[in-house]
This record gives sequence, structure tokens and C-alpha cells, in this order.
Amino acid sequence: MRDIRLLDQMLVPGTLIGPFAQANPGLGGVCTFVGEVRCDAKEQGGVEALELSHYEPLTLPGMHALADRAFARFTLMGLLMVHRVGVLYPGEPIVCVSAAALHRRDAIDAVDFCMDHLKSAAWFWKREKRADGWHWIEPRADDTRDLARW
Repeated sequence: MRDIRLLDQMLVPGTLIGPFAQANPGLGGVCTFVGEVRCDAKEQGGVEALELSHYEPLTLPGMHALADRAFARFTLMGLLMVHRVGVLYPGEPIVCVSAAALHRRDAIDAVDFCMDHLKSAAWFWKREKRADGWHWIEPRADDTRDLARW
């Protein structure tokens, strides 16, 4: 099973993960990562909102190409990759990546692989709103280092 999507409305991971696991009978394990907008606006310089922009003719095909690479690299039964776009607020889910496999290592590594690529080599433009206005976000050195592992 393969489910790759962009959403411009609230992402509710629990409504995705159960049906995804059930669509992969005989699996040995499912690994799931859910990323959320992390900074509390109460913190000094905290994030009040996060905006993710994209160019759909590039973004969705890019996500499918990433899924192809994950299936080629790992022994997977299924892959779920759902990413939000638009304006999000602290605590809201941004991304849900779930992999089903006969063995845990393939599921864990596939999710890690997809997240490293989504985080630093994806087709999204991110900016965050803080008390002093909007600021563009670039990948951090850690993100680049994580991507280089693959």
C-alpha cells in the first residue's frame, strides 16, 4: 500500500495510521513519525505560526519519487507520507510518515530516510512568524548531515 498526499487542512495522524496498518496484512511492524510545529509562542522569540508553501507540479511528484527510492532501498510492504501545506500553529501536525515491513529495521530506516529527505531536500518553502515578523527557514547543519548519511 502506498499513500502519498499533500493536505491543506488539519492533519489527524490517528485517522491515517490505523487504516494504513490494516491495509498491510501480515506485516511484522509499523514505524511512524509525526512532526509538529514545535515552539510555544510564550517562549522568548517563540514561533506563533509556520507557513509551508509549495509548487504542486514539483512537490507531489517529488514526494512520489522519494517513495520510489524508499521502496527500492528498503523491503517495504507499504508507505504512508502525508505533508501539510499552508499556515500551521504550535502543536499542529506537519507531517506523518509511516512504513510497514516484515521486519522492524526496514520500517524504521525507511521512515528515517524519508524524513531526512523531507526535512532538508524537499520541495517546500518554510517561514515562521515570531513576535518580530516572518522569517524564512533554511535547513540546519544537522539536517544536511542527516541527509548525507544516505
